[in-house]
Amino acid sequence: MSSAAIEFAHQNQARFLEELKSLLRIPSISTLPEHKGDVRRAAEFLADDLRRIGMEHVEVIETEGHPLVYADWLHAGGKPTCLAYGHYDVQPADPLDEWKTPPFEPSERDGNIYARGAVDDKGQMYMHLKALEALLKTSGGKLPLNVRVIIEGEEEVGGEQIAKFVKEHPERLKSDFALVSDTELFAPELPTLCVGLRGMIYTEIEVRGAMIDLHSGIYGGAAPNPFVALCQIIAALKDADGHIQIPGFYDKVKSPSADELKAWRTLPFDEEHYRKSEVGSPSLVGEPGYSVIERTWARPTLDVHGMPGGFIGAGAKTVIPAKATAKVSMRLVPEMTAEDTFAKYKAFVESLKPAGVTVDVRLIHQGEAMVIPTDNHYIDAATHALKEIWGKDTVFIRSGGSIPIVGDFDRYLKIPSVMMGFGLPDDNLHAPNEKFHLANYYRGIDSIIRFFEEVGAA
Repeated sequence: MSSAAIEFAHQNQARFLEELKSLLRIPSISTLPEHKGDVRRAAEFLADDLRRIGMEHVEVIETEGHPLVYADWLHAGGKPTCLAYGHYDVQPADPLDEWKTPPFEPSERDGNIYARGAVDDKGQMYMHLKALEALLKTSGGKLPLNVRVIIEGEEEVGGEQIAKFVKEHPERLKSDFALVSDTELFAPELPTLCVGLRGMIYTEIEVRGAMIDLHSGIYGGAAPNPFVALCQIIAALKDADGHIQIPGFYDKVKSPSADELKAWRTLPFDEEHYRKSEVGSPSLVGEPGYSVIERTWARPTLDVHGMPGGFIGAGAKTVIPAKATAKVSMRLVPEMTAEDTFAKYKAFVESLKPAGVTVDVRLIHQGEAMVIPTDNHYIDAATHALKEIWGKDTVFIRSGGSIPIVGDFDRYLKIPSVMMGFGLPDDNLHAPNEKFHLANYYRGIDSIIRFFEEVGAA
């Protein structure tokens, strides 16, 4: 069943795309201080758009970090209230030389739009605004349900400010459910709802040796080398089969139910295609005895992301660095807690300290794992809307990623989240040549329109 709002969305697809391109041109990289002004510019862009389409009480909310953007429309008496969440900040674009086109000059090719933030999360977040615009413009400035919008600028650096805001001002976000579009379809053309997320702990290990950098010819053989010590520590964190060696690490891991595992086995998953086209490595790795889906959705992980320090320029410099740092994260699954897991990890790393160095283990940010109940009206409305737009039954999946705000919504607002995303597994999130399939952008807008209409009609 079509609607006036969907017809409006179809008639304005070209404009909706050009507006998204304008947002994508803003390099709102939240982790780099030199882009602080660009992050604010993206927030102001969204606030202006929310005012233009007819949302009310639009505000750029100042925080100790990057600003939040808020808006609402609360005139649907007796109807539920949706909290529509997204983020406008993006990851750095490095390495720049691997982009086929500049990361902040959106480019269309092969039915996709390529740009940093295209799918994570500007394109998906912007679908919410375009769905609201279509509904407001075709219903005399009214919506079929109440809506609050909250958009953050720090998701890519841990979401500390929005977590603080949700905890301290729950009354400003009082809602019945949240809509989060920051996930993906399991496969092209397959409507998908994500009902589980892994948690995360992001840490730094800093190893210090001498007071200053030393000449390796004069001091080599006597002075401790922090990089060697750091490598010894990291090598001891996992065994050759991928088992994490931290004592007690797996004690609270909760396995998926038999029904969930059975459902996952029916999904259209080609392990060789995944290895070759998505991962691109000679072989896959991980814990023996678990499928790839289990290892990426329902098992905890430990990964090293970078080891800055020492000399990395062209040519040679024979230096023993005074310090070495590694950025290490862990993904957590239900029943594991960030606090308990970090304590075990920190104690283990400290126990591995080689002679001659000091070790400092720092927690950068954290988020808890979540499994979302599916027996509620909002999930039912989402499955009906998706089937109408996509013509297929919806599948329920988990994600290996982390969206800490979903846990905050559950903890402080006591509301479930509907994670309705439209990215694809090969959209290159956080990597060069990030893209968003344009057909999914448009159908995502249609799906959200129908979802709002379904919730409001019940």
